[in-house]
Amino acid sequence: MSGYLIKAYAKVNLGLDVVKRLPNGYHQVKMVMQSVGICDELTLEKAEDGIILTADSREVPLDGTNLIYRAAKLMREEFGIREGVRIHLQKSIPVAAGMAGGSTDAAATMKGMNRLFGLNVSLNRLMELGVAIGADVPYCILGGTALAEGIGEKLTALPPMPDCLILAAKPEISVSTKYVYEHLDAEGIRHHPDIDGMVEAIGDGNLPGILERMENVLEAVTVPAWPVVGTLKDRMLALGAERSLMSGSGPTVFGIFTGREKAEAACEQLRKEKLAKQVFLTAPAGAQD
Repeated sequence: MSGYLIKAYAKVNLGLDVVKRLPNGYHQVKMVMQSVGICDELTLEKAEDGIILTADSREVPLDGTNLIYRAAKLMREEFGIREGVRIHLQKSIPVAAGMAGGSTDAAATMKGMNRLFGLNVSLNRLMELGVAIGADVPYCILGGTALAEGIGEKLTALPPMPDCLILAAKPEISVSTKYVYEHLDAEGIRHHPDIDGMVEAIGDGNLPGILERMENVLEAVTVPAWPVVGTLKDRMLALGAERSLMSGSGPTVFGIFTGREKAEAACEQLRKEKLAKQVFLTAPAGAQD
């Protein structure tokens, strides 16, 4: 195989709880993650030597700081790949948006190189390696609907989310995940989302049960610091979303809709209002090979 095209799917958090701050500075979390249909595309080709990264977006660094580059370097070192690799990224997922854009690109790079070089490495092994690049990378390798615990690397695959539509809106701002976690009073959280109840509702295919448990404790930091996030949540609900939530540390906000006509009207209206730089109407996505 001389070339391989792979899609890298974005995620949203249906529920996000922070259990406690760990001595090493990381946070113990409990989250329900969900892949959505918004995706980047990566084209991987064999090269004579090194890692050559190109992209169609100026927002993406092309040096060793890029998670794609780091993932490719890790794969070459771990599996003794002597040939080089050329990777082109076609970017659709918003950057610094709380949708795991960098992590899912890294995950796709690892899966793509596994195929391109005929390594036959298991997904579980790739997930074990991926945590060295970022806490969301193992989930992005798995994809679909999953419970994430630990720092995000302990994963339990769940049944697919019931059919619905997801309207996602990313405002012009960027939010630093580091800032949000540093300003979160993990020990002071008085109310924790019912993640166990959400997992049970997913198992039962109970969409109303999922919706009523959608919460994200990081909103306590992000919404006061960047009020447009709260404004977008309110607009989603006013435009007919069953429930609206910030994804990850933000600033992307998404709303769940059960009717296409209402979802499409809301999408059109949000684009007109220009509260968000990018607005997507999508749906849950399953786990990918």
